[in-house]
Amino acid sequence: MTKKKRSLLFYLFMALLFGAIIYFLLQKGQSLEKTTIRGMTATADSSSGAENPFQLFSGAFRQHVQQALPVLLLQIIVIILFARIFGVIFKKFGQPAVIGEIVAGIVLGPSLLGNLFPGLAHFLFPPESMGNLQFLSQLGLILFMFVIGMELDLGVIRKQAFDAVIISHASIIIPYTLGMLVSYFLYAQFAPAGIPFLSFALFMGIAMSITAFPVLARILQERGITGTKLGAMAITCAAADDVTAWCILAVLIAVIKAGSSVSALFTIGLVFCYAILMLFLVRAVLQKLHRYSNKESLGRSMMALVFIVLLLSAYTTETIGIHALFGAFMAGIIMPQDMSFRKILVEKIEDVSIVLLLPLFFVITGLRTQVGLLNDSSSWAAFGWVLLVAVVGKFGGSALAARVVGQSWKDSLSIGALMNTRGLMELIVLNIGYDLGILSPQIFSMMVLMALLTTFMTNPALNWIGRMAR
Repeated sequence: MTKKKRSLLFYLFMALLFGAIIYFLLQKGQSLEKTTIRGMTATADSSSGAENPFQLFSGAFRQHVQQALPVLLLQIIVIILFARIFGVIFKKFGQPAVIGEIVAGIVLGPSLLGNLFPGLAHFLFPPESMGNLQFLSQLGLILFMFVIGMELDLGVIRKQAFDAVIISHASIIIPYTLGMLVSYFLYAQFAPAGIPFLSFALFMGIAMSITAFPVLARILQERGITGTKLGAMAITCAAADDVTAWCILAVLIAVIKAGSSVSALFTIGLVFCYAILMLFLVRAVLQKLHRYSNKESLGRSMMALVFIVLLLSAYTTETIGIHALFGAFMAGIIMPQDMSFRKILVEKIEDVSIVLLLPLFFVITGLRTQVGLLNDSSSWAAFGWVLLVAVVGKFGGSALAARVVGQSWKDSLSIGALMNTRGLMELIVLNIGYDLGILSPQIFSMMVLMALLTTFMTNPALNWIGRMAR
């Protein structure tokens, strides 16, 4: 007898023998059932038999589809698909992929899908499912801000610190002041009820002052000017801008959440102690531990330590009274300065953050953006003023300061155009304001559209400046 036949006979014998044992056990087990249980089973069987089998299947199918996990998985599939498609389309038009991903979020929101196909929009994004999406998007933002912190090269900032700080601070204080000025005229009509003017004005100021460091870096990379004098200065200014703006935002959130000046001072004091602890103690410990880690590939123990530091930092800033994103950003800054270490760490985290989790944030933003709320001439006039103030403050302030410190007119205008890029960082700030109740749905929608348009105009503005210089 061949080996194959012997194996087949063993398989058949095993199936028959144990199948018979299972059948015998089931028959004997049924005799142990109580009469009441058998009666209930018989009643259920008779009632279910009266229903159409297809109705039973369709009812069970609908129940399964509407459960939290299938809904979340379907949402992630749709979001990633739309984000990739729109990202590729916008890249073909010479725009950063992030703009297409933001537009994809608006398309999936009430401005388009909810307006044209409300049933489909409700099926894809039922209100009760938004909590899960919100938490996942916040996790993606925490990882993203950690990567942004690691991509900041503080050594580059030190080399061109004087000029870069003047340009970046001018690109903050000028639009900040103009943002507070425009908020004076918008407050009565568009501010949420019960929000003090101070909170509204301060937040509008910071929202006008943000520069999207990652989008700016990718634009420079795509244009091949990262290593030029202009590229180095723009990167340095954007990095200094990000650090300063996030510090201001942290203080601002502390003041708003604290509710009183005395309480805000306690919060700011805790933030200061936290920053000192991270920059001097935790950073030194990480630097020493890094020397014993594998230089080629990060071991699991080192990765676990990195994630513990990241999550503890985010947890600390959230519990202190400022946002968890500030803690993630600080955790990225204090990582060991070895660029190969940072590059490996970024590669491990970036795909999960940018490809999987970050598009969820775009859709959350899109679901909050209701362009239909701008339904009269006064709303569109207010949006026009918001856009004008944003461009004049950021573009004009950066270009003017760059010219004052000795840059050529071409480089000064180019720096202004690049610093006017708001992109994703602006959306993060706007969502923080929305969650705190400082921004109404109308003003939130205006600011999202402003962020899109100012980012969209960066590449055309750079092309126009180049043509004019030639």
